[in-house]
Amino acid sequence: MSAFVSSHKVEQRRLSHRGREFHFVSYDAQIANERRGVEAVPPMWYLMIEGKRRPVLPHVPGQELVELDEALLRWVDEQVFGSKAVLLQRQRK
Repeated sequence: MSAFVSSHKVEQRRLSHRGREFHFVSYDAQIANERRGVEAVPPMWYLMIEGKRRPVLPHVPGQELVELDEALLRWVDEQVFGSKAVLLQRQRK
C-alpha cells in the first residue's frame, strides 16, 4: 500500500469587484471513489461563500496573477452578476 503525498500549495485570492469582496481558494485534486459515487476532480479554484465552496475554474500552478484575477472576475461577472451577454457584446465592438 503506497501513500499519496500531495505537493499542492494552497493559494488564496481576495478580489474586490463591483463593491463586493470575493474570496477564492485553490484546492488539490480529489481522487475518485467509486464506492461512494464520487468522481475525480482536478485541482480547482473555489469561491468561498457562506461557509461553503463553489467550484470556479481549474487551478494552474504558476499562472500569472493578472491573468488569474481576470479569469476569476470574468467568472464572477458571468455566474454571480449574470453579465455574460454584456461582456460578449463589449468584445464584439
